[in-house]
Amino acid sequence: MIRQQLAWFDPARIGHSGQCFRFTPLPEGGGWGLTARGRRLCIRPDGDGFLFDCTPEEWETVWYPYFDLDTDYEAFAAAVNPRDAYMTAAVACAAGVRILRQDPWETTVAFILSQQSNIPRITRNLEAVCRAYGAPFADREGNTWYDIPTPAALAAASEEELRALGLGYRAPYLRAAAARIAAGQPDLASLAAMPYKKAHAALLTLPGVGVKVADCVCLFGLHKLDAFPIDTHIRQMLDAHYKRGFPMRRYKGFAGVLQQYAFYYELYGGKT
Repeated sequence: MIRQQLAWFDPARIGHSGQCFRFTPLPEGGGWGLTARGRRLCIRPDGDGFLFDCTPEEWETVWYPYFDLDTDYEAFAAAVNPRDAYMTAAVACAAGVRILRQDPWETTVAFILSQQSNIPRITRNLEAVCRAYGAPFADREGNTWYDIPTPAALAAASEEELRALGLGYRAPYLRAAAARIAAGQPDLASLAAMPYKKAHAALLTLPGVGVKVADCVCLFGLHKLDAFPIDTHIRQMLDAHYKRGFPMRRYKGFAGVLQQYAFYYELYGGKT
């Protein structure tokens, strides 16, 4: 167990932000649990800091980079045009949200499952897939958790088996995308080094991956902060507040961060 005081870090807001579906409230309340990288992490508030149930080595090598703690998100907030009332309010509402450095395969699975769905259902579906096909591992208390399945494991599943998990029409797309990635078409690891537009185009070749899903994988899995996913909430926000289009040039290099703040603001408006 280690204690950290962190700037611009709010696990509740991160957990509610729709970028990660295995970052959920602990059942006993007062904290958050995260399953990622074949590990389980619990985070609990402790005065002006947080307690993380990991070793110092795990913190430095796994969780510090996962939470993107080297990036100055306060600088992104300070760069918002003060005359932009909407974005100023969105940033204030979502203060503490960081873009997690997630596994690109996990985000591909999650956002294929996200189509025509909502956060609670995506969470349930992803957990069902992990329990059915992911490798089990134990936390420090001996509880069993499940890692994200490998592409080969999902490619070997039948469509009927995946539908039985409640995936509906997403099942064949997930299976086909897994088969393509298991064959290295595309090689997800190589996409991180590509420019955003090339990585986005490569993702669009996958079954079940359209423009929005590709942008979500680019932003949340490949950490390409110029990606700007547009779903129903963001489309409504743009129509209401940015009729001439979002000022992408002004926010070049971090427009995706502001998209995330707008998404959070549209969903919660300060309720969490």
